[in-house]
Amino acid sequence: MVQTYSKNANHNMRRPVVKEEVVRYMRTHQKKEAGHLRELADFARQENIPIIQPEVVAYFRFLMQTLAPKSILEIGTAIGFSALLMAQYAPEAKITTLERNEEMLGLAKENLAKYDSRRQIKLLEGEALDILPTLRDRYDFVFMDSAKSKYIVFLPQVLERLEVGGVVVIDDVFQGGDLAKPIAEVKRGQRTIYRGLQRLMDATLNNPDLTASLLPISDGLLLIRKNAIDVTLPD
Repeated sequence: MVQTYSKNANHNMRRPVVKEEVVRYMRTHQKKEAGHLRELADFARQENIPIIQPEVVAYFRFLMQTLAPKSILEIGTAIGFSALLMAQYAPEAKITTLERNEEMLGLAKENLAKYDSRRQIKLLEGEALDILPTLRDRYDFVFMDSAKSKYIVFLPQVLERLEVGGVVVIDDVFQGGDLAKPIAEVKRGQRTIYRGLQRLMDATLNNPDLTASLLPISDGLLLIRKNAIDVTLPD
């Protein structure tokens, strides 16, 4: 019988940590961006434009400086905040970012022209499904932050262009906790997203050709590492 841990051992280790007070702590204690990134983040929140949350910003700083990717693909530019963040912390990376929304494209073009000082970022306009087959570059890091129901649709083409050992980060996969509910408890208007995300989890979490991990920060990140040249995904 194991004697090391008594009944009085620290049970806090077994409690879920994503509580309002923990989120507040992360958002107030971690390093904040300054300069143009701070201005863009403030603008996005004033205008209710979805960009990555402060705790994800902190995580991306860590990822970029640790992985030091050389070729990045982003699906979902919005106003260009995350592309500019990645450019700042991965200064040798070339970044290709895809956006379809006309209003966001106008803002992104303006922001990239003003703040992409090393000219690292190439913005491609249009539907990801149309653009992905035309890409010829290989990538070692991919960030997907676009239509949630389409993640599973984009994934096969993304993996084709990802180097072995490359990483995919997918944002907003918990959908406020809906992912963990039975579908009957999900609002009808959200069920297409729910089904798409469930297919994404089924295709990745136990796939022998991938290493996948769910990270419970913000609205949830799915992290995927490509382990094989040819990755088999379920139909």
